[in-house]
Amino acid sequence: MSTEIILGIAAGFFVGGALAYFIWEKALMAKRKRIVSEGISEAEVIKKEKILQAKEKFLQMKSDHERHINEKNASLLNIENKSKQRESNLNQRRDELNKKSRDFELTRKEVDAIRENLDVQLQRVEGKSEELDKLHRQHLEKLEQISGLSADDAKAQLVQSLQDEAKTEAISYINEIMEEAKQTANKEAKKVIVKSIQRVATETAVENAVTIFHIESDEIKGRIIGREGRNIRALEASTGVEIVVDDTPEAIVLSAFDPVRREIARLALHQLVTDGRIHPARIEEVVRKVKKQIEEEIIETGKRTTIDLGIHGLHPELIRLIGKMKYRSSYGQNLLQHSREVANLCATMASELGLNPKKAKRAGLLHDIGKVPDDEPELPHAILGMKLAEKYKEKPDICNAIGAHHDEVEMQTLIAPIVQVCDAISGARPGARREIVESYIKRLKDLEDLALSYPGVVKTYAIQAGRELRVIVGADKLSDQDTEQLSYDISKRIQDEMTYPGQIKITVIRETRAVSYAK
Repeated sequence: MSTEIILGIAAGFFVGGALAYFIWEKALMAKRKRIVSEGISEAEVIKKEKILQAKEKFLQMKSDHERHINEKNASLLNIENKSKQRESNLNQRRDELNKKSRDFELTRKEVDAIRENLDVQLQRVEGKSEELDKLHRQHLEKLEQISGLSADDAKAQLVQSLQDEAKTEAISYINEIMEEAKQTANKEAKKVIVKSIQRVATETAVENAVTIFHIESDEIKGRIIGREGRNIRALEASTGVEIVVDDTPEAIVLSAFDPVRREIARLALHQLVTDGRIHPARIEEVVRKVKKQIEEEIIETGKRTTIDLGIHGLHPELIRLIGKMKYRSSYGQNLLQHSREVANLCATMASELGLNPKKAKRAGLLHDIGKVPDDEPELPHAILGMKLAEKYKEKPDICNAIGAHHDEVEMQTLIAPIVQVCDAISGARPGARREIVESYIKRLKDLEDLALSYPGVVKTYAIQAGRELRVIVGADKLSDQDTEQLSYDISKRIQDEMTYPGQIKITVIRETRAVSYAK
């Protein structure tokens, strides 16, 4: 190829390349201008947004600043008003103080004038007092000359006369107050007692020293007696009960003062007769089993009693003693029934009086546990019961109520008199107990003899089964005022020296007799 062609081709390539570069550069410049133009447009938009945001921020800050300024102005205005009000109050107080100061000055001048006047009056009074003392001494001297008595003697006679008169009036006044207090107290006490009694009902028990054991036929009597009486001797030795086999048809009498022994003998006889094997070895075996059964029944009875009454936390030994009360009676009243009745009465009465009914019920149930100890110490049952309660960790107020229900120890809590009253209610209610005739007659005689021991008493009559004592005194021996004092003295002495259920009314009658003779 020739050089010209090659040069032509190279020149063509060079011109084409230059032309392409020119076109590319021109396109690049156009793109650059477009990008710059778009950037300027976006910058303008951003600028406008930022200007708007700045304006909004400025307006908000301006609004906050104005609000803050307004609040400051309002606070300053409030402070200014308070300052003006305080200044006004201070001015008013200053005016009042100035007025009081002027009034005080005037009052002090008036007081000084009154004081000067009083000094003058006092001097006059002292002068009059001296004159009165002189006149008084003169009158006393004249009275002593007329009466023949000195002033001290006359004063002593007057004081004695006033004392006698005051004593008579005081006795009458005391009796009136006591009568009024008794009426009110009796009314409230009767209301509480009646409410308590109405809510408690207990069966009436009868004291027995014998138990009748019924048999189907008299042939069994011979088997119970045994050959030469060995069976009956073994039975009596094992149970400690006297067994009386006589001509009573279809019955054997078990005699003992201990109800537990009688019950053991009854159950042992029942098992022996039912089984048919009756001989000394079998008797001893059956009696041992029955004793164990009775002991379990005693514990079960104690548990059931405490559960029925809602009493918890008792020592197991106390529970056993409670169950043992089932087999003890006092004056014809079953001891367990009596204790349950006293417990319910105590709880009811404590509720009526606003006291703790649970403590009262606990003390009422335990008050007679001293009657069923395992041993028999020479102590009153109330003291023994208190010692047992202390031994088994009962609280002091419960122990005191047990020990004080017969006044062996001093009452220290309000539960103690409640237990004492409820014990008396349960024992004295109709049908509860049977009193021995001899002790009843002796109590009536002691009442009459006690009243007869007072001077001036003519006759005495114990009436209404010992609930009232009529005392007849002579009109020539005692006055009306003396009869009131006598009634009070007899009542206090009966309270201190005698034991009796319920209360005794003492009526003193001043007997006046008018006697004349027709001739």
